[in-house]
Amino acid sequence: MSDRKQFRDLTEPAKAHEAIASLDIEPETETVPLAEARGRTLAERVDADLDVPGFDRASMDGYAVRASDTFGADEADPATLDLTGTVHAGSEPDVAVDAGEAVEISTGAVLPDGADAVVMVERTDEIGTETVEIRTSVAPGDNVMPAGADIAAGQRALGPGTELTPREIGLLSALGRDEIEVRGKPTVGIVSTGDELVRPGESLNSDAGQIYDVNSYTIAAGVEEAGGEAALYPHAGDDMNAMEDALTTAAEECDLVLSSGSTSASAVDVIYRVIEERGDLLLHGVSVKPGKPMLVGRLADSAYVGLPGYPVSALTIFRTFVAPAIRRAAGVPEPRTATVDGTLAAEERYSEGRTRLMPVGLVENEAGETLVYPVDKGSGATTSLVEADGVVEVDADTEYLAAGEDVTVTLFSPNVRTPSVLAFGEDDPAFSRLLDRLGSSRFLPVGSREGLRRLRDGLPDAAVVAGPIRREVESVELGAWEREWGLIVPEGNPDGVEGFGTLVDGDLRLVNLDTATGLRASADAELERLAAARDADAADLQSAIDGYGFTLKAHESPARRVLAGKADAGLGLRATAEKLGLGFVPVDSQTVRVRANPERVEKQGVQDLEAVLSGVDGVLAALPGFEPAE
Repeated sequence: MSDRKQFRDLTEPAKAHEAIASLDIEPETETVPLAEARGRTLAERVDADLDVPGFDRASMDGYAVRASDTFGADEADPATLDLTGTVHAGSEPDVAVDAGEAVEISTGAVLPDGADAVVMVERTDEIGTETVEIRTSVAPGDNVMPAGADIAAGQRALGPGTELTPREIGLLSALGRDEIEVRGKPTVGIVSTGDELVRPGESLNSDAGQIYDVNSYTIAAGVEEAGGEAALYPHAGDDMNAMEDALTTAAEECDLVLSSGSTSASAVDVIYRVIEERGDLLLHGVSVKPGKPMLVGRLADSAYVGLPGYPVSALTIFRTFVAPAIRRAAGVPEPRTATVDGTLAAEERYSEGRTRLMPVGLVENEAGETLVYPVDKGSGATTSLVEADGVVEVDADTEYLAAGEDVTVTLFSPNVRTPSVLAFGEDDPAFSRLLDRLGSSRFLPVGSREGLRRLRDGLPDAAVVAGPIRREVESVELGAWEREWGLIVPEGNPDGVEGFGTLVDGDLRLVNLDTATGLRASADAELERLAAARDADAADLQSAIDGYGFTLKAHESPARRVLAGKADAGLGLRATAEKLGLGFVPVDSQTVRVRANPERVEKQGVQDLEAVLSGVDGVLAALPGFEPAE
């Protein structure tokens, strides 16, 4: 009895978790074909290097027109336009739209040159074969999905740590990626010990006390489920030399070695001696039931965990202590149930009379309660699914869901997890880089104005705000910086653009940004200053600039249009111009502020965001035209 290992000082479960977490089992990253990437975890940041869609396209059947030709048209007084051709989906337009003309267009077709809107076919009447009556007015951009509306070139598409489900695979396909860098799967060697064990399929002598080896296959399945790659090694008996050979071979080939059996305090249980002599034994025995006899240590360059022999105990210990470590190493999120109950964060109206599967995202409020918010950028937008966690099924006869209403979300995957921090607001390259430093963040670039509105309504943890602010919202500032903005022009500025005045006075085309963005707010303010200086009306100056009313959402999109030769100038940042090798006409600088929901400042994700923001100076140094706020 003197040589029997005793469990005098059992380790508390928290300490056992810490011991296993201290073991390095994270493998190298690897590049895999996109076709084999499902279920893997993204190891790199993926930026869009092209617009999706790559062209301005019609979002419904109808007629491509110049919006100005329809102003004032209604049922009583329709506008009559000449019908000059047809554009089908998948074909390059061979016709342009001039003033007073219309072109028949199919859903998904390329918007022909000269057109800036589409009138749905239901609001039109063809008069013969050469004329069409338009019975409604449309504005620039109506029924058009601009190039980059789904995701724009230069935008952050996916961040490191993203689990690649069919939704992300679809987005990567849309971006043309045929291979991707992913987190490696930790290799886990499994060695079952004990003279009494027999592998399934072999002859069993029950009279000799033999039993089938249950643990090898059970634990291997658990390893695969947790995101690792299991490697089964030949069964080892209780002989010291045989065990040492089996364990050291596995340690040379794997990131983690798991054994089961031979960990209880008896004379034949010798594994702990192997670990002590050939490695480092961190603990032997944990204060849990079932599963007290557990070993944790290092063996050569591999991590090692010894599981109990009884299958229930072995699986319990594996699920409780080992599986989380494998998931962390593989970048696999913790599992959760396939449905979750939550509270709708904002009212939702719907009146099409059909059952609706509403994509939704999840966020936890300050009390840890789940809030559910709709995520919908249109049926053609791949990113709607990437930004959602599941769907809420809405009955066909339900036209209104009230804020605060209880809903059940069907998750896209049992592994879906609520993002640690949710932010809305201004599309900004500095903030985009900061997001890479957060593990499971989510950011929706809806513009400063919409970000503030959502923050006022209490949905996000934080909002990113830039430019003139017309309405203050109660918030806590987490960080701020300055960015230089102006007009992006072709290299060398061939048209001699000096500012907005040149665009007002010249025959040049501008590509503008959405009115919800801070850059657009600053541009509008600049035109107001120019109008005051000229004793003119700002609206008249806007009308005088070709393209001022046709807008895009992402901060790089106007510059990409200029780069492609489709515009003479675009609203944007100095950093974007220098990135793309374009010219830049500075106008002013604006402050970007990250504002937190005052009810969430104690939330861990918000505190993590604040910590990341404390290192923003290093990010700003790499972005031309960016500098710390005064």
